[in-house]
Amino acid sequence: MDIAKCLSVIESLCAGELPPEGGRSGPGAAGAGYRTVELETSDGTRADRVRAPERTAEDFQACREAMAQRLDHRWGLRTPWGQLTVRVRMSRGEEIPEPWATLGLLTDDLDLWQVPGTGRWVALGVAGRDEADVPRLLATVTEIPPP
Repeated sequence: MDIAKCLSVIESLCAGELPPEGGRSGPGAAGAGYRTVELETSDGTRADRVRAPERTAEDFQACREAMAQRLDHRWGLRTPWGQLTVRVRMSRGEEIPEPWATLGLLTDDLDLWQVPGTGRWVALGVAGRDEADVPRLLATVTEIPPP
């Protein structure tokens, strides 16, 4: 995984325009005030990796941690954000705004930064909660504060 390339993508997202109107949700999506991209993804399904291991969720977590350390130096210490509370709130019928609702379903936890002087939030997380899903390293840039 090329950490410098991933950080460059995040910087581009921070500097770019965010959509003014809603779009579809999920990885690679953009909606009113946010963009989510897959920085890295593993090939195949988890069942495929039993036969021929590719990058695992642990690999993505290690990459996420390496990027988080660099972003800590750039923007200050991250805020760890567990997603269980978001999922419980959704299960009780509370409306959680995008991109946070989708991230809550895809990830167990996030690293968050509020980028100084921009009013934007950056979230890094590893998607792959579902055993049938392929692990992915996600980055989201949004103007919508976390719930």
